[in-house]
Amino acid sequence: MRLIFQACSMIITLGNLVASQAQSSGLEDAIKTKIINFNNEKMQITWAARELFRNENVSFSYTFDEGKHKVWKPCPMYLLDQDYNFGCLFKTEGPTLAISIRNSNGSEELFSKKLKSDFYIKPNPPENVTFFWKEDTVIVSCNKPERAVKCLRLELQYKSTFDKEWQSRTSRCCHVGDQGFDSRKCYSFRVRLKRLVPHCNVVNYSSDWEAETFWKNGTLLDSCDDDRTSQSNTVIVLSCLLAVLLMMIILLILLCKRQRLQMSVMPAIPDPKYVFADLLNDHNGNFQAQAL
Repeated sequence: MRLIFQACSMIITLGNLVASQAQSSGLEDAIKTKIINFNNEKMQITWAARELFRNENVSFSYTFDEGKHKVWKPCPMYLLDQDYNFGCLFKTEGPTLAISIRNSNGSEELFSKKLKSDFYIKPNPPENVTFFWKEDTVIVSCNKPERAVKCLRLELQYKSTFDKEWQSRTSRCCHVGDQGFDSRKCYSFRVRLKRLVPHCNVVNYSSDWEAETFWKNGTLLDSCDDDRTSQSNTVIVLSCLLAVLLMMIILLILLCKRQRLQMSVMPAIPDPKYVFADLLNDHNGNFQAQAL
């Protein structure tokens, strides 16, 4: 009897252990993290705290060590949302990163992952952007970044005050250009750096856009507002001319209809001076001969 009780106890314990591992594995599969390496200087790891860890603050730790004796570091700066952490911000210290998410007291690991931090780089915006104009052609350049220039592309976007969508051109860092610009139009320009995927990044990260600049006929302007005002005035003048022309056409149509209506209701009255003109012509003016 005692052996049967021990066997049942072992089966129950084993079942609980398997269920616990399955639950932990399921939670680990469900956890999705967003990883950003800001210019290979700072790492930001975020997770869906509200969906996965409701009413609980988890603990985050990381290491850049690759040997057997790894030193795990606690998160130095948590990202908070309504007093609950949803991410961690820490310094980038190497190319290989391991992360671990545990429950609030650290007794149970909920998620772990090893990755190459170099594959998640988000570059800084381009620095010292310059524009070189020659007739209808522009060439844009920027300072060459210190690291991984081969992994970067310089993207140029522009549009005139008459365009709704941005036109885009991309080239190797750190020069890009285009031609065919109208000297009469004002253009908005913006540039950013992009990381190559999948050769350098596993995620398509680009830098933030550099501040917009405004150019017309090779001259730097504060804005394109004057062009927009001129365009608006032109539209107003054309609209007024079309309205006047339309009114004239409508008045002519109404005048023609009025004349037709007048002729149908009130037939034309003949002029008395010309009542006997045809008779005089037919009889050479001799009414007496006609009467006889």
